Amino acid sequence: MSAPSPVLEVEDLRKYFPVLRGLLRRAVAQVQAVDGVSFSIAAGETLCLVGESGCGKSTVGKLVLRFIEPTSGRIRLGGTDITALEGDAMREHRRHVQMVFQDPYASLNPRLTAGTIVGEPLENYDSMGASEREARVAAVLERVGLRAEAMRKYPFEFSGGQRQRLGIARALAVNPSLIIADEPVSALDVSVQAQVLNLLMDLQEELKLAYLFISHDLGVVEHIGHRIAVMYLGRIVEIAPKAELFALPLHPYSQALIDSAPLPDPRARRARLIIEGDVPSPIDPPPGCRFHTRCPFAIARCRSEVPALMEVSPGRYVACHLRADGNTAALAPSASR
Repeated sequence: MSAPSPVLEVEDLRKYFPVLRGLLRRAVAQVQAVDGVSFSIAAGETLCLVGESGCGKSTVGKLVLRFIEPTSGRIRLGGTDITALEGDAMREHRRHVQMVFQDPYASLNPRLTAGTIVGEPLENYDSMGASEREARVAAVLERVGLRAEAMRKYPFEFSGGQRQRLGIARALAVNPSLIIADEPVSALDVSVQAQVLNLLMDLQEELKLAYLFISHDLGVVEHIGHRIAVMYLGRIVEIAPKAELFALPLHPYSQALIDSAPLPDPRARRARLIIEGDVPSPIDPPPGCRFHTRCPFAIARCRSEVPALMEVSPGRYVACHLRADGNTAALAPSASR
């Protein structure tokens, strides 16, 4: 029996933004925001996309939603290539992918009631009467932990955590198969972050939702993720199951990210891989491995040859020349670079 098709498949996705200068606004360069990204997400799975600010992870989310158009590559949603769909054809597929935004204060229209905010997607996609729509809105609000009477309140009457629950309810209203969550708890108090994360996990288990979860917070990622994709300067450098990545990161950048996270016990000590220097410009990225300018393990091959994202063990992919032979031992800094 063959495995079911993934909910989302992204293949060799690229997005280059032109740099315009002069009176005629001519393109003189390109920002390589996303450069050859590939991954898939199954039903009931959370793939976390992590990396430094500016690495391209939020751009990937916007491309999957078709908020912006890709330069090249393929996006398949439920087995259908949606990359070039337009008009009614795209509208039909758009209902299957929804988004939970980062800022619950900015993503909700302050002039609309909660009931109108959650019910608006139903008006766009489902032909149901007013009473039926109101019943559906009440049910969705209760599912995310809000009372049905909350539908008559305005966003300013909710706390930050409640507003994000309202944003989740809006995303759930049309029964999507995929939800893209872009830093959904970073604007919330620490005390309510876990509540929202646990809500997302409970909804996923109940509804078999697929999540593309975008974050820079490794603590959050470790709590909610199943697999993790690490991005650096527009490219994925490692994909691995959560437990395996945190136990033994294979790419030097992944190792540095994990080492940079604070330990729960402030008295604990550990050896850390510290990377120096700044992230290169995506307008003029370095040749070869884009991380080689900051990598303490770089060899001559890293400076000239782009490493492919290769499977080095079941379910583990890494783009690193030092891992090309399947070596999964811990790396040690080379004597010279």
